[in-house]
Formats: sequence, structure tokens, C-alpha cells
Amino acid sequence: MLQETEELLTITEKEKNLILHNDDHNTFDFVIETLVEVCDHEYPQAEQCATITHYKGKCEVKTAAYELLLSIKSELQDRGLTVSIE
Repeated sequence: MLQETEELLTITEKEKNLILHNDDHNTFDFVIETLVEVCDHEYPQAEQCATITHYKGKCEVKTAAYELLLSIKSELQDRGLTVSIE
């Protein structure tokens, strides 16, 4: 049981969150389309993330291994979105 718990902690520690930050220059439609294309979100999920980001200032849009998030972060930044990994 202890070994399983340690393995789970190791897996969990490797996962990070990709955070989308609010900005004043991208439209809701553009953000939604970008999340669908880059993060493989379904439209309702992307719409919800865009809304949360608008009202709360940021939103977790993807949880995955750090290495995977780096490429997604880069693509989102190339498209003009503000993102970080936490």
C-alpha cells in the first residue's frame, strides 16, 4: 500500500497546470477557437475557460506532464495568448 501511494505521489508531482491569463486584446471567439485547436477542448469547455478567465483573471486550461505543457504553452503564446505553467 505504501509503495502504491509513493508511486501515485511521483506521478502527481510530475503533472502541472497550464494557466490562461486574462488580457485586453483577444476576443472571446479567438480564445475559444484557440483552446479548441491547441488544447483539444470541446467547445463548451473552451467557452467556460474563456469566461472564467475573463471574470477571475485566470483559469487552468490543461493539466499534464510539464514537458507536454511546454509545447502547448509555446503554441498558445505564438497565437498571442498569455499563459503560464504552475
